Amino acid sequence: MRLEEYLEGRLEDSGLNISELQELLIRLLNYGVLLRSESQTERELYDRFVRIEELVTEVLALCGLRLHHDRRFEYVRLYPPGSRTPGLDQAEEQAFGGSLRARLTQHEIALILVLRVQYDKAVREGKIDQQGYATEPLEAISLAMKSWLNRSLPEKVGDRRSVFKRLRQLRLIEYRTEEELDQSEAWLRIHPMIVDFVSAEAIEAARNGTTPMEPTKPMEEQQNVS
Repeated sequence: MRLEEYLEGRLEDSGLNISELQELLIRLLNYGVLLRSESQTERELYDRFVRIEELVTEVLALCGLRLHHDRRFEYVRLYPPGSRTPGLDQAEEQAFGGSLRARLTQHEIALILVLRVQYDKAVREGKIDQQGYATEPLEAISLAMKSWLNRSLPEKVGDRRSVFKRLRQLRLIEYRTEEELDQSEAWLRIHPMIVDFVSAEAIEAARNGTTPMEPTKPMEEQQNVS
């Protein structure tokens, strides 16, 4: 039996076809995340994923790829081989350095660490909305970065916007417009998936003043794709 015939048989009960499976897989491989509330397209793809989650998981596992599905906040994130996945104590031993794993800059890593800390603080203070988001002023995030990591946001407007745009692509934050980011009065919404994206070890290392581990690396879109 050919693989295509096998997949068609597995898809029969779901009412989906091979093309729809391919579209879903390509989206996951390109972007590394599906967030149902992000757009109509992602809503449809997420709902499709829920219908064939077992099959998608099996297909991606053939390449050593892992999925994390958060049903409460309705998102799916894809992790490459060697990544630390939520719920797993140890990362895989195998290394992965291919182009499908995009690298984060030091500015992006620092901001992500601070966002995780600010999110945890909001949880303790009960400042989480019904969708699990924490809303923080940009000024507070900037001050936390300075006091905690002794770092500042990029001084150049273009560089600063680039950092925030990258984190928005990863679905970690939401904001209205890039122009607002030029003002200290801007506000950011931090998505609850930040908890899964940044390991507790990374936070502890940063607290101890040692070089922080990189955040958990998902299967992100290639850096030359925007």
